[in-house]
Amino acid sequence: MKSMAFVFLLLAVGVAMRWLSEFRRRDPERRSWLFEIPESLADSLTTVVIYVSLPALILHRIPGLTMTTDLFAPIVIPWIMLAFSAVAVYLLSRYRGWGRGTTALLLLLVPLGNTSFLGIPMVEAFFGQEGVQFALLYDQFGSFLALATYGTIVVSTFSARKDVGAPGIGRILRGIIAFPPFVALLLALALRGVSLPEGVVSALSVLSATLVPLVMMAVGFKIRFRLPGDHIGPFTSGLAIKMGAAPLIALGVCRLWGLHGLSVDVAVFEAGMPPMIAAWALAMKAGFEPELGAAMVGYGILLSFITLSGLFTIL
Repeated sequence: MKSMAFVFLLLAVGVAMRWLSEFRRRDPERRSWLFEIPESLADSLTTVVIYVSLPALILHRIPGLTMTTDLFAPIVIPWIMLAFSAVAVYLLSRYRGWGRGTTALLLLLVPLGNTSFLGIPMVEAFFGQEGVQFALLYDQFGSFLALATYGTIVVSTFSARKDVGAPGIGRILRGIIAFPPFVALLLALALRGVSLPEGVVSALSVLSATLVPLVMMAVGFKIRFRLPGDHIGPFTSGLAIKMGAAPLIALGVCRLWGLHGLSVDVAVFEAGMPPMIAAWALAMKAGFEPELGAAMVGYGILLSFITLSGLFTIL
């Protein structure tokens, strides 16, 4: 509970910094006594996380991972959840008659969860450091690859904007290979069984410890809580599938296959994460219902503190 309270506190700090930043910008001359917080703060924090904190965490945790059948769940479950969520959204959209933009947004935000920026801190809070290695596998081999491939297909299929098109297989592969955490993952897998110098391990430990505070403050700075009334149906349906049905389906699949253990619990837990912030950014770039997307990400993060606690109890 202390770890979870710390995560929530960091999120609140990020939200408070955004409110102070907006408060000062409304009247910068009269409120010049307030410390200026740049609008790019969240992007700067995210850059540090992507290039430093997350690669350090991967290099610190993954080399000691033993290759067993326990790794099956965190690698396979995200793709099963992707298929289930995409089909559920498509069928519900056809039944409810939602517009093209709403359908495209839900096809991005419902199958793709916030398994890195929120998932890793929450897994650490609920399962401890031992669970983080499985969360990293779920995120990199599941969510990240799905965003790069499936996310690109959705955008290129539904976007009506001329400046947003299919980048091609070569560009997708280059994006994957050049992504720092994925490079770190490949290096970490190559270093399995290799004893790193104590100084290197210590440095990786310190750098990886910066991930949770930087991530949660960046998330708090970005989230918004606005929801137009005509989006209540897609909003509630999308979050119900993402944070309710998906983890229960994942749990049922694992139990049907006779899978148990920490790696399975972490995989099911990650399946219940709220919508991915990176998928929301992709949707905004393509012009897919930005206000609905902001509401799903913002309220989804707040609701996750309740839904993930309940999911952990079930596990």
